[in-house]
Amino acid sequence: MALRLLPFRQYNEHDVVNMFALNSASVLESSTGDGAGSNGVFVKVTNGNLNQETITYGSDAYLGNTDYPFVGGDMYPTNPLEISPAASGETPLGLTLNQTAKTDENGEKLLYNVTKKEELQAILPGQSVPVATRGVFTLSKNAIEGGAASVFTIGGGFEVAGAGTVGPATAGAAGSLGTILGTGSRASQGGLTDQFAGDYVVVKLG
Repeated sequence: MALRLLPFRQYNEHDVVNMFALNSASVLESSTGDGAGSNGVFVKVTNGNLNQETITYGSDAYLGNTDYPFVGGDMYPTNPLEISPAASGETPLGLTLNQTAKTDENGEKLLYNVTKKEELQAILPGQSVPVATRGVFTLSKNAIEGGAASVFTIGGGFEVAGAGTVGPATAGAAGSLGTILGTGSRASQGGLTDQFAGDYVVVKLG
């Protein structure tokens, strides 16, 4: 599932940026997947041109077929300002608080089910994604490059190590995004498969 953030987190809404949409290449096809469109992905700004229109309209493929006769204007609104996963060595804007996905676990478009979209903590393609720039967050194994929390030193720093994932800071204090507050490992409970089982790390961003 496309949720790399575990429930324990502390942040101020004043430290959340709501200006940018995730670039289309990073959007998840389904909320059951994991990748660049997950939440807990460290992102950078790739389009900050404020001379563009605030909202652009087009015949986006997400709507399906829009060229039927006598259909006046099937247009899909998108935010042209974009973010994408930060790469190793880059300084990110922050981490995404919601996943960006097209469909739910049944293949149904979230565009047509707002309640389900909210339950899945999802954003539609082209919509602005909230990005936290400061705070305390618990990152699951999928947010850690390599998946092992043992690479971190308690009290040490961390930085972007892969496509939106993090690892221990190697560039000294100047290259660190924050502080490692703690690490741990969670097992599946009651004999049931647990999507959040595995290593995790609590970080102070900023």
